Amino acid sequence: MIDSAAAADAAPKPVRLVVIAVYDGVQMLDLAGPLDVFAEAAGCTGGYRVLVASPGGRPVRASGGVRIAVDTALESVTGPVDTLVVAGGDEAAATDASDAARHLLDQVRRLAAGARRVASVCTGAFVLAAAGLLDGRRATTHWSSCAELAALFPAVRVDPDAVVVRDGRVSTAAATTAGIDLALALVEEDHGADLARRIGKLFLVYLRRPGGQAQFATTARPADVGHLGLRAAVRAVADDPAGDHRTERLAERARMSPRHFSRAFTRDLGVTPGRYVEQVRVRAAQRLLEETDADTAAVARRSGFGSAETMRRAFQRTLAVAPSAYRERFRTACPIDHHGGPAERATPPATP
Repeated sequence: MIDSAAAADAAPKPVRLVVIAVYDGVQMLDLAGPLDVFAEAAGCTGGYRVLVASPGGRPVRASGGVRIAVDTALESVTGPVDTLVVAGGDEAAATDASDAARHLLDQVRRLAAGARRVASVCTGAFVLAAAGLLDGRRATTHWSSCAELAALFPAVRVDPDAVVVRDGRVSTAAATTAGIDLALALVEEDHGADLARRIGKLFLVYLRRPGGQAQFATTARPADVGHLGLRAAVRAVADDPAGDHRTERLAERARMSPRHFSRAFTRDLGVTPGRYVEQVRVRAAQRLLEETDADTAAVARRSGFGSAETMRRAFQRTLAVAPSAYRERFRTACPIDHHGGPAERATPPATP
């Protein structure tokens, strides 16, 4: 626990009610991350009261199968809510036509109407979007679900790279661990950066993590296009990222004029041909950095960048990290700090 002595002399602050909405299929980390951050802040300041609530107050079954008891029913929350957080989980909890989904959305709308702030973690954004709370707003969710969120809810401006997005009083976090980032940002807003920083250090997380969520994605961009010519061009880039993929050559493969090809490609894929090629090459370089010991110059040549400097600039544009930093983060798991050196560990105990 953080020593709260430094906060003892602070002026009394109002106790803010934080309600975390959960439902069957919820991700445990989507709940646990924000819950622990607000609980730690409450221990330091006395400034929060946190309630975990479900429809009907029933225990919920998490996506991993664990049964979770809750504090109260969503329907029973009638007092002023400071912050409503919707945890992520099964998107169908909000997007199917069941009575349970409609009831969840009704309660989220009701509580959000009187809340000072509304937030979601990971696919909790689908709940906010289905409730109409993200219409006209910029938002994010897990990178693997961004395309689906944008397709189902075209009134939402989906940012597939952001870790946390704040648009007015509504905030969305990209994925499970980003729920901690979101909660830290809300605590900072209420109690200052010092407290948020100390809680972040307690949980071994940055107050602002380096780069966006694009560095975690395993695909460059969704490339499901219907036009046969565009599909041939996209396939050519995917099959050989280091090939000659100037717009003129791609247009030839698509049997289109360069001007028409560029306009159609940008319209259907939401990105220019040159930018798409760069994204595919960045993903190819990511795989080489993760899976091989090749130096950055060799990785750059093999992925189509030509030079390490060109690759570095592309990584900064696409992932907001340098290739060397990316390799350091994703090449291997965090090393375990064994007691003693390799020779000592390899030596079997002496036989008495």
